[in-house]
Amino acid sequence: MDKNLTSLKPALVWKHFAEICNIPHPSHSEEKIRQYVVDFAVAHSIEHQVDEAGNVYMRKAATAGMEDRKGIVIQAHVDMVPQKNNDKVFDFQNDPIEAYIDGEWVTANGTTLGADNGIGVAAILAVFEDDTIPHGPIEALFTATEETGMDGAFGLKEGLLQGDILLNLDSETEGELYVGCAGGMDVSAEKPIEAVAAPAEGYKALEIAVKGCKGGHSGIQIICQRANANKLLARTLRRLYDITDLKIAAIDGGGLRNAIPRESMAVVLVEASKLAAVKAEVEAFEKTAIAEFAGIEDSISIKASECATPAECMDTQTSWQLVAALTACPDGVDKMSLAMEGLVQTSNNMARVVYADGKVKVQCLTRSSVRSEKEALGDAIKAALELAGFDVVLSGSYDGWAPNMQSPILKAMLASYEALYGKSPAVMAIHAGLECGIIGGKYPNLDMISFGPTICYPHSPDEKVEIASVAKFYDFLLHTLNNAPKK
Repeated sequence: MDKNLTSLKPALVWKHFAEICNIPHPSHSEEKIRQYVVDFAVAHSIEHQVDEAGNVYMRKAATAGMEDRKGIVIQAHVDMVPQKNNDKVFDFQNDPIEAYIDGEWVTANGTTLGADNGIGVAAILAVFEDDTIPHGPIEALFTATEETGMDGAFGLKEGLLQGDILLNLDSETEGELYVGCAGGMDVSAEKPIEAVAAPAEGYKALEIAVKGCKGGHSGIQIICQRANANKLLARTLRRLYDITDLKIAAIDGGGLRNAIPRESMAVVLVEASKLAAVKAEVEAFEKTAIAEFAGIEDSISIKASECATPAECMDTQTSWQLVAALTACPDGVDKMSLAMEGLVQTSNNMARVVYADGKVKVQCLTRSSVRSEKEALGDAIKAALELAGFDVVLSGSYDGWAPNMQSPILKAMLASYEALYGKSPAVMAIHAGLECGIIGGKYPNLDMISFGPTICYPHSPDEKVEIASVAKFYDFLLHTLNNAPKK
């Protein structure tokens, strides 16, 4: 396993990324990575400040002869998604990411890599460290806690940024320029549960586990029609009601709001006389799910195994209401864009379902580039859950970023890419909540583009970044700085 990332090119980018991998920085635990950026600024005598939201800001004057160029803000977020394989022993609060070179890629050993958005952070630091790079006035904005709510972008104060152009380095396919993004909204539901004593006899306890789904980013990979483990679990339980009385004692599925759930489990009590039929039904539905997702998923597993009988459980009616609500809750692609072929316009990710501390909680992330559709889908989810007795809150709503095909920086970057690589990049919009939408709301005169290297399977332990694409991405960034439009 080759862990020598510093042998890769461009050297400064990989040097900083290797150091970032050694610094624990999951969302909400970003103190160490923030200090790393501040220490860098101090060591290189770069003007900087940290704001109340935890964002770090840096500024560097134009190089000689470039003073007449428009100011550019280069932006990336400092947090990463902490996901690991179940059999991986790892503490994201303290352990360094075990990054290594795997052929043409860099990946991590059993965890997310953090190339999203660590490569962007590393590229900015490389630009600010290298005094040989020609550029106009440049600023760096390292935003906090993007992955769990874009807290840094929301907390950014007006009047801080001086530039005319924003280059967001948080896209994940080299050769694509993003000029628009979806808005989003959190749907949080909660229902108190009065547990009852588990039946003393006549019932058997089963753990029903859905595993092996690919998961992935709930915006970028939602178009892949991948299985949502929470929905598969709900469908499994729904089928069992045709066979047996069922009482839920535990349920725990999914994780982060912006990750498609890969695993979901429930502990249920079923009639002992129906145990064989229940197991057969679970086995049959596993075959149905495998067939349904053929060509999309290759490792779906839905198993029922006997387990110790819990002391308490939900009553039958409450259990049924939960299963019905999860079955009815919209999930996946809701509508495709008519304006841009292949672009998801509206979707929902039923990200988290958990029964703990006397409450069932359900969390969804709803996305759309059309505000009214986002609100309508949120209302539909709210209605489905409220019918089952949940208290539902819609929060954190933010609008998308409307494309500007006449953008001066877009024209300049199209020309730069053509000059470098002899072909035109794709101009895209993304079904994900880029910080550009929020930052653009605070700085409406910013001319914005998002781009980056090729990162596959972000937000999952399979995350990897293509080495060659990092070099192309960085060269493109430098060419863009050198050819920024004049004021």
